[in-house]
Amino acid sequence: MDQLWKTFGDFVALKGVSLEIKEGEFVCFLGPSGCGKTTLLRAVAGLDLQTRGTIRQAGRDISNLPPSRRDYGIVFQSYALFPNLTIEKNIAFGLENARRPKAEIQARVKELLALVGLSEQAKKYPAQLSGGQQQRIALARAMAVSPGLLLLDEPLSALDAKVRVHLRHEIKELQRKLGVTTIMVTHDQEEALSMADRIVVMNHGVIEQVGTPTEVYRHPSTLFVADFIGETNQFAARALGNDRLALAGTELVCAPHICAAGDEVMAVIRPVDIIPHGDGARSPGAPDPIGTPDNLVEVTVEEMEFLGSFWRCRLVSPRLGEKRLIGDFSLNAVRRLRIETSGHLQVELPQNRVLVFPKAA
Repeated sequence: MDQLWKTFGDFVALKGVSLEIKEGEFVCFLGPSGCGKTTLLRAVAGLDLQTRGTIRQAGRDISNLPPSRRDYGIVFQSYALFPNLTIEKNIAFGLENARRPKAEIQARVKELLALVGLSEQAKKYPAQLSGGQQQRIALARAMAVSPGLLLLDEPLSALDAKVRVHLRHEIKELQRKLGVTTIMVTHDQEEALSMADRIVVMNHGVIEQVGTPTEVYRHPSTLFVADFIGETNQFAARALGNDRLALAGTELVCAPHICAAGDEVMAVIRPVDIIPHGDGARSPGAPDPIGTPDNLVEVTVEEMEFLGSFWRCRLVSPRLGEKRLIGDFSLNAVRRLRIETSGHLQVELPQNRVLVFPKAA
């Protein structure tokens, strides 16, 4: 797709979006409500034509083709199964419309039911299946005609958390087996990080960043991406050079950045990147031996919240001003260092994990 624009009256939903998706790739459009991700998906599907711009699929210009002439299958949030048809009839619907031979239809339906693990449900109706089973049938129906592109519009958002986790693994495995190019719209970061080959992070109708899950999580290109994907600590600071900053009167080393010395910036570090060292990692005023941790800060534990696989700790320190620092510490670290509410410890803010972005206007 090249330079896609979409306007609704005076509102601009897409602003010159350009993106190339490789064959067999699983791509997630990720962003908050109103960012343009669903508008972009609908433009690809031909359900809501772009105002201007070009969309090509397998070298063919499909920019102005109706949905019926585009090579894709689609699964909506609501599944949209036909309630009056059996499961096997739902899957066969597209094949029958394409006037495929009866024997071919039966074989394809049997194959897909086995693929999604629902062979024994063929004669049932949608209302007799669970939400997760209905979603798998919707996927099987979309895949029945062997489309060149699979479009998923928040397919798991109507399901409970445990079923979502199970189904996202199944969908990814199915996509890998079939090798079908897939675009999924979601606002769920965990869903995108666990399923996508690449994530397209959108905001206000533009693409903020395109990258692998690791890239957008570990190396966000903008403050919006850092803030939207995962938890972050953010501090107003001042750049002192390309790898140093001043925060509440304290000088810290940070990852290299492009901000000029003296610029007002935002320093960002994720709670999971903060490393607890206990209260004796280094004595105040002692010389720095080789291998001393970066940015050691003495903190007091103000509050602890148990979240199953880790403890979320709210930390305070005069060196950080009035801002609280949130650290996510493993159960083993909390036990080993005897971290407790009102206790004292030193934490490390690793240089390569302290990211710096220009301060938003």
